Amino acid sequence: MFLTIGTDLAGVDAPASDFGFLLHKNPARPQAIDVTGGSAHVFYPEATGERCTAAVLLDIDPIGLVKAGRGKAAEGFTLGQYVNDRPYAAASLLAVALGKLFRTAMNGRCDARPDLAARPIPLEIHVPTLPCNGGADLAERFFAPLGWTVDARPVPLDPQIPAWGDSRYVDLRLTGVLRLADALKHLYVMLPVLDDAKHYWVGSDEVDKLVRAGEGWLAAHPEKDLISRRYLAHRRYLADAVLERLAEVDGVELPEESAEDGPGEGSVSLAVERRTTVAGVLRELGARRIADIGCGEGALVGELLKDPMIGELIATDVSARALIAAKRRLHYDDLPDRQRDRLKFLQSSVTYADERLAGLDAVVLMEVVEHVDPPRLPALADSVFRAARPAAVVVTTPNSEYNVRFPSLPAGNFRHPDHRFEWTRAEFRTWSQQVADRFGYTVQFRPVGAEDPEVGPPTQLALFHREEVR
Repeated sequence: MFLTIGTDLAGVDAPASDFGFLLHKNPARPQAIDVTGGSAHVFYPEATGERCTAAVLLDIDPIGLVKAGRGKAAEGFTLGQYVNDRPYAAASLLAVALGKLFRTAMNGRCDARPDLAARPIPLEIHVPTLPCNGGADLAERFFAPLGWTVDARPVPLDPQIPAWGDSRYVDLRLTGVLRLADALKHLYVMLPVLDDAKHYWVGSDEVDKLVRAGEGWLAAHPEKDLISRRYLAHRRYLADAVLERLAEVDGVELPEESAEDGPGEGSVSLAVERRTTVAGVLRELGARRIADIGCGEGALVGELLKDPMIGELIATDVSARALIAAKRRLHYDDLPDRQRDRLKFLQSSVTYADERLAGLDAVVLMEVVEHVDPPRLPALADSVFRAARPAAVVVTTPNSEYNVRFPSLPAGNFRHPDHRFEWTRAEFRTWSQQVADRFGYTVQFRPVGAEDPEVGPPTQLALFHREEVR
């Protein structure tokens, strides 16, 4: 497989051959490194004062790839692990090679020309054979919002037999004025995303890779949900974790949480504000034994662990993989013994009674109820308010009235594809009051996020108190 990246450094007072400094690869000397199942080579077809082009050639041995444990047979095709497009098509193998070849350049470092590394320069990238599961239009949707001019042309199955139509590959050319580090990160993420496949197992460590490579651009990308899901092999809980972490790192909000004009200077994402608000409510309650039901990757749990007054913290989720991801995010195995003793992970469903959750000071359902099918809501209420019967319950959920303030959210759409419904303020108050009356609780309501005078806050919070402990 093959890729070129070139520049003429137009508008920069430097010879184009200085491009070699940015890539940390000498144009006068071809270089090679070993990669899984083969070798990656860098050389320069041209390196003059007017123009410089670096080429990456990835030479993959299918047999070596299988021996390395990275070749998988396609279903029903025993020889698929040997006979496939990996030696020829630019996908995850090439992305890994780029990360190894240009790691320093991808981090934006260049001691010889720091000024050049920090500024956008004219770049041209050519990927002759790129697997594109979704067609040429998908390449446009992914790269154009990043500032690239995209020319993605379908590759015919056989140029001599037009009737056979196009293959799943495109001949991709990108032109734009960007920092080299950003361009390399775009390629590193998009090559496997467009292929919608990886040659290795995707686990929680891939979340860290995507957060690092996507910092500064992915959180604001209109296709960030699709990019994250594809990069993480459609493991939704991992993709959700990436989006939340990027929102924190980049200081922007998730698509369903964006203010009309975006966050102002010094603002924090709604995801952060929501969990700090919930943590503040729990401190106000003086809760010492708390369960976070539907904990996901453990963002709220991490916030609550900072409070030394909390003696017991139970994190539950219906997904075992989500609990594994939460442990990894919180570095559970590396926590001091006293911290680990305070924290317990349980696989549990919010719609089934679980005696392990009975008698706590507080139970939190943060952005959980909207993921439950409406016919199952009575079961949720019964398991939490009757079976567990904590002294207090904190529930947060989106305010659907606020959705009109999200420019990127089409009218009538929910904020997240897994939401079963989204309540108005009146609908949430009605449900909450009915639950409180049925199970012997009182309820009060609070806003989360800046409150719009017309449509209210982006998130609504209900605080339930068991009547006999008021």
